[in-house]
Amino acid sequence: MTLLEPGLPPVYRLVRYDTVGSTNDEAKCLARAGAKEWTLVWALEQTAGRGRQGRAWVSPRGNLYASLILRPDCSIGQTAQLGFVAALAVGDTVSAIFEPFHGLAFKWPNDVLLRGRKVAGILLESESRQGKDPEFVVIGIGINLVSSPTATEFPATSLAEQDLGQMSPGEALEEFARHFCTCARRWREDGFAPIRMAWLARAMSLGELIRVRLGSAVLHGRFVDIDQHGALLLESAGEFRRVAAGEVFPVTPLTRSYAPRDQRQ
Repeated sequence: MTLLEPGLPPVYRLVRYDTVGSTNDEAKCLARAGAKEWTLVWALEQTAGRGRQGRAWVSPRGNLYASLILRPDCSIGQTAQLGFVAALAVGDTVSAIFEPFHGLAFKWPNDVLLRGRKVAGILLESESRQGKDPEFVVIGIGINLVSSPTATEFPATSLAEQDLGQMSPGEALEEFARHFCTCARRWREDGFAPIRMAWLARAMSLGELIRVRLGSAVLHGRFVDIDQHGALLLESAGEFRRVAAGEVFPVTPLTRSYAPRDQRQ
């Protein structure tokens, strides 16, 4: 690998920038212009990075910012599953430098945590024509390798801040590309079930009380599962509620969310 040419699996077509507004926006422009599936946009720095619901994603040099174009043959409902596929790949990427380590967890729907703090985020965006199945899906990822934002609503961290080792953006891109290939192939061949089970094994607050913010409303209940499309299933006041989108916060401290459930005491 060199800084300019990371060693990616041959299925990828890399589009590299020193600085870009948003890798997701650039990937969408390329997809609309006919870019092939597995086109991967990588930037060393973003000047207008963003997360879910248009929130700013602080994007200094040293971290990983990338967006992948896919053209899956699936319904709009199934595209949400790709967020969980990407989360597993990001988790494997983060784990690559410090296994065995049990401080990794997944926060529904699209965040990866280290020791209860956000180390990575995923942003899915898709476009369809006339209500049909998606023409393309863009999967944006940001991994905090050397720095993290401060004063965020949910606490953030980076690999360096956790004293877990060093990984350059190019190395992280290589790891993510390799692991995403594996996870995506599993999803395409075996469906969502194995992805769902692997994600749930490290899910933050599964089986515990959480609060879910839905715009101006807030729900309280127990996080019991995710369904076949990745929606959160919440038990509240003796009833089960399906939540397709929202912000999750733990009610109890994240003291038991660091290890897969088969390793907890």
